Amino acid sequence: MARLWFRSALLPDGWAEGVALEIRDGRIATVTRAVPAAAGDETGGIAIPGLPNLHSHAFQRGMAGLAERRGTSRDSFWTWREVMYRFVDRMDPDDAEAVAAQAYVEMLEAGFTRVGEFHYLHHDPAGTPYADPAEMAARLAAAAGETGIGLTLLPVFYAHGGFGPIRGAGPQPPSPGQRRFVSDRDGFAALMAGSRRAVAGLPDAVIGIAPHSLRAATPAEIAALLPLAEGGPVHIHVAEQVREVEECRAATGARPVEHLLDHAPVDARWCLIHATHISETETRRLARSGAVAGLCPITEANLGDGLFPLPAFAREGGRFGIGSDSNVLVSAAEELRLLEYGQRLAARLRNVVTSPHSLSTGRALVEGCLAGGSQALGMAGGLAPGAPADIITLDPDHPALAARSGDAWLDGWIFAARETAVESVWRAGRRVVAQGRHLRRDAVAARFRATLARLAA
Repeated sequence: MARLWFRSALLPDGWAEGVALEIRDGRIATVTRAVPAAAGDETGGIAIPGLPNLHSHAFQRGMAGLAERRGTSRDSFWTWREVMYRFVDRMDPDDAEAVAAQAYVEMLEAGFTRVGEFHYLHHDPAGTPYADPAEMAARLAAAAGETGIGLTLLPVFYAHGGFGPIRGAGPQPPSPGQRRFVSDRDGFAALMAGSRRAVAGLPDAVIGIAPHSLRAATPAEIAALLPLAEGGPVHIHVAEQVREVEECRAATGARPVEHLLDHAPVDARWCLIHATHISETETRRLARSGAVAGLCPITEANLGDGLFPLPAFAREGGRFGIGSDSNVLVSAAEELRLLEYGQRLAARLRNVVTSPHSLSTGRALVEGCLAGGSQALGMAGGLAPGAPADIITLDPDHPALAARSGDAWLDGWIFAARETAVESVWRAGRRVVAQGRHLRRDAVAARFRATLARLAA
């Protein structure tokens, strides 16, 4: 049993002073308010729950910034995707582990304490499965183990290269650039079994499944794969691009979210990533399904995707969370800030994301993403008994937090901190970030730099 003590802490029912958390086996056993620190306590200042990062492609951290050169035609998600395919051509398992470890260090330093790894880089550069079909999944588990981040591993089923061109036609075959991703049903079952073995050594890992998209997996294939989730989360990319919506309508007669809701048992286990281009009817149906909308504001802005209709979704009771997706920039505060700022630009209003508990936009963002992200990743969140002891502290001496208290700390962190205001991070009760630096930062960064130098050679 260990004990952590904080001057102030954001509990499920609001802020409290002098909060002691007893930790047993990486989880919060008890929460006591209005007590002094005791001898032997680890102490901190402003404590808030660690945030879930519900959508990551860790390997893409290695290509951050490499797609910011204009091509000969109009650049879009689809031209960016070709750059990504070229980047992964040379990555081997050691490379993938080194890049993932760097991404996970940065996530923890930013205040993300659990990551949903939407994992589709499965095979060797020729497209041949490794001797262990879950070799790459094992490398992600190793990176999570080294850095301490909580892992929800979501192996991806990827079988096709796109919708059929017209209604009734079969799906398109995978392109050469997708050769490292594709599986058939038997191969995916072996991948899932190997992935469960790969994460067995992590104390609180979660396994789910991720049909990549309706472009890459048919509803019939998705239905056949769902038992492999064994009750775990189900994530899928959907309606990220206008072209995707148009192709889905041409092939199926329905929009992507509509088609998915009509043909799959979408419920609270599901997380629909992006869902950017949805109609009013789809927005209402998605909210009422209980599924989480997985929003990735930095990546969606970087790729020119568009904006999810968050106010309308929230009015219908919809849940949402944030993800770092392509990891072009890893920052929990920036994801939250851009989530709100995008809605402000669209509506030409201020303080758009709201909460029934507070007038603070910062608190509404934190609590909304904590609830939705925790649901999507299959793990309880918050500073409450039974939840993982995933805690971040904000630096009370940071200029953006000066002369503030309570919800204003959250507003200052998200909207006014030029650099990170995260001081310490505990993951499963163990401090992994101190004074803003991950304890393994230097060693992980050195390996990452060497990996990129080799890949660029």
